Amino acid sequence: MFVFAIMVIAGSRPILQFVMFCVKIIARITPWSDGRAFYFVTLLFVPLLGSFITEPAAMTLAGLMLLERYYSKGITTRLKYVTLGVLLVNISIGGTLTTFAAPPVLMVASKWGWDFAFMFSTFGWKAMLVVLVNTLVATFLFRRELSGMQYEEKTQEARAPLPVLLMHLFFLVGVVVFAHHPEVFMGLLLFFIGFAHAYERYQDRLILREGLMVAFFLAGLVVLGGQQKWWLQPMLVEMDSTTLFYGATILTAFTDNAALTFLGSLLEGTSAEFQYSLVAGAVTGGGLTVIANAPNPAGFAILKESFEDDAIHPLGLLIAALPPTFVAILAFQLL
Repeated sequence: MFVFAIMVIAGSRPILQFVMFCVKIIARITPWSDGRAFYFVTLLFVPLLGSFITEPAAMTLAGLMLLERYYSKGITTRLKYVTLGVLLVNISIGGTLTTFAAPPVLMVASKWGWDFAFMFSTFGWKAMLVVLVNTLVATFLFRRELSGMQYEEKTQEARAPLPVLLMHLFFLVGVVVFAHHPEVFMGLLLFFIGFAHAYERYQDRLILREGLMVAFFLAGLVVLGGQQKWWLQPMLVEMDSTTLFYGATILTAFTDNAALTFLGSLLEGTSAEFQYSLVAGAVTGGGLTVIANAPNPAGFAILKESFEDDAIHPLGLLIAALPPTFVAILAFQLL
């Protein structure tokens, strides 16, 4: 329910225009061409922004921005897959600066007593470094193709006035603040839909269908993932910290990383090394498959139609996500 609400609000035109404005401001001070600078800032800034507006919202915004600026402009298939792989990995680890943005962290933070200071000192700065390295490498590899990208502003698209933007930000922040109270954030969503309808000249189509598809997918994952406790928990208990990290990274590709950390949190008397390895491994492997991280289906729903046959090949994604995943492994294991 939360992912559905946050996707619908974050995918609205005023929020998208506001984030694109922020990205443009940062891109202007980057000493590159417009195509390269916007690409770099989008893959760097938006995933880290996910630590504050939540990962599903960041995935929705990044997907819509990349679709408009690059995926809809006939870029090469290789660039599409590499960009998607970097995006999914960056989103997965980019939400670890806080305790409420990344689903695998949210599942364990309160029980294990993790706060903002702990998250930033233990995970956050490493995540920022990984996101920076991944984005720099992708931008460098495709610097020629990106430099030739031209973008034309949609002059017919009405800009949202400041009061309308502030109302959208109010609804977005309200949903995040009351993330644990469905009766509140679903009420806010209903008011938001009414507000958007009243000022529809400043809106595009609300992504209700895409949000519902992702929500139903996650609902099924939560229900079915809980049934895996009988074999996952004994396996986690038998691993040392290093083996647990790599095991969690691999298992995440087959079972959602939030479900994995949730099952780990049910174990009593776990050490600090166990807790770190479980969560670090879970977020590291969050970009390997569509089911590895809760926000991934949102990115798939937005971008898949720009791929051949309207489908994203699982093997293509895995190959594209392996290098940025390897960078994350080095950071969380060696730093």
